[in-house]
Amino acid sequence: MSINQNVAAQSGAPGAVARFTEAIFGIIPLSLTMLALRFALAVPFWFSGLTKWDGFLNLSFGAKTLFAEEFKLHIFGAELPYPAPELMATLSGVAEVTFPVMLVFGLGARYAAFGLLAMTAIIQLTVPDGWANFHLPWAAMALAIMTFGPGKIALDYILGLDASSRGE
Repeated sequence: MSINQNVAAQSGAPGAVARFTEAIFGIIPLSLTMLALRFALAVPFWFSGLTKWDGFLNLSFGAKTLFAEEFKLHIFGAELPYPAPELMATLSGVAEVTFPVMLVFGLGARYAAFGLLAMTAIIQLTVPDGWANFHLPWAAMALAIMTFGPGKIALDYILGLDASSRGE
């Protein structure tokens, strides 16, 4: 039994509330929600990625310095330096401009969301105090995109690369 059939089968006050809720909020297409989530997750990473570059494929001095001297991984109470800091800065910079573009266009959106979820985990290890205001919402958005797909307003849907979005 689908959710809508289950709501229709309910009787009494709870059923009436459920039908009213579905009538009001059911008008919002899932694809619009997924588009908003894709943009919301893409924006902070995009702007962070832009700060890491001084031009095309020219990693900024600031990004290199942050990863080499400032950023530390907080693991089991210890502060450990990043391994291969210049490589990590480069990978971070590339991912922070590539994954948001993929999300906005909805191309490989689930994979881009997974990549940003992995980055969020690493950022959490770097800035442990940011979990409530930043990392938790980013992780939740990434998980929603990974779970529900990009929606119909996405190249994945148009090109037939994400079949789960077709059931909307």
